[in-house]
Amino acid sequence: MTLSQKFRNLFAVMLFASIASASFAEDRIKIVASFSILGDMVEQVVGEHADVKTIVGPDADAHVYQPSVADARAVADADIIFVNGLGFETWSNTLISESGTNASVHVATAGVKIVTVDGETDPHAWNSLLNGVIYVNNIAATLSEKIPAKSDMIEANRAAYVDQLLALDIATKATLAKLPANKRTVVTAHDAFGYLADAYDMTFLAPVGIDTEAEPSAQELAILIDQLKVDGAAALFVENITSPALVNQIADETGLTIGGRLFSDALSERGGPATSYLAMFEHNLDTLLTALQGN
Repeated sequence: MTLSQKFRNLFAVMLFASIASASFAEDRIKIVASFSILGDMVEQVVGEHADVKTIVGPDADAHVYQPSVADARAVADADIIFVNGLGFETWSNTLISESGTNASVHVATAGVKIVTVDGETDPHAWNSLLNGVIYVNNIAATLSEKIPAKSDMIEANRAAYVDQLLALDIATKATLAKLPANKRTVVTAHDAFGYLADAYDMTFLAPVGIDTEAEPSAQELAILIDQLKVDGAAALFVENITSPALVNQIADETGLTIGGRLFSDALSERGGPATSYLAMFEHNLDTLLTALQGN
């Protein structure tokens, strides 16, 4: 069964619910964000003046996500949809087009300077805080246009949030600048940190490329391990959305220390250390510094 056929079956199941909810014009604005980090950004800007639904939730991998009936219904009912773009949500175009939604669709990464990894566009643009500012400004511009009665509140939220992001960016640059050259190369489970590396003069290596669905060949993994044995790295890190198996194997074969867990593509569940975009970045920075300074 093709992906398109699966979505047609999905929408057949929820067709009645979609029709029944078609008259929501008088209700609160309904916003759908494709994944948890983007959903948090939207919530920070819109506050309590809209209902925000996130498709791919905390600790879930958007690269391999399979939308549910509830996701399909949320998209069909939405007024506004935000996606990351840059090829991140491989399922979103089909989900949106098959839903018959009347929502406007907005790409949060518009205006981002693209980073490539092995010739492929890296979609993880949020891993630079200055890119986070671009996301927030794009979100705020859309919301001010769509909810003009709340534009003053949206602008106030945007300005306060951007101030926090810029302050953390300055602190991150100042802190990471103190690391010596031999503490600036680390290994993660997949290539999700190209923008962080570019923004803060770090080097991130990974056994898996941009897409977590891919698997390295035995030869590719052996080449990386050999490279690490020769050139070294300061630490290894597991990620919240991927299996630690490859990182554990690299640690066993190189003697490198696993420095902790980074949040790459998703926030943490409630009660975790990364329940917002700002908290995620602060956690990742603290985890990196604890491992790199300790080693």
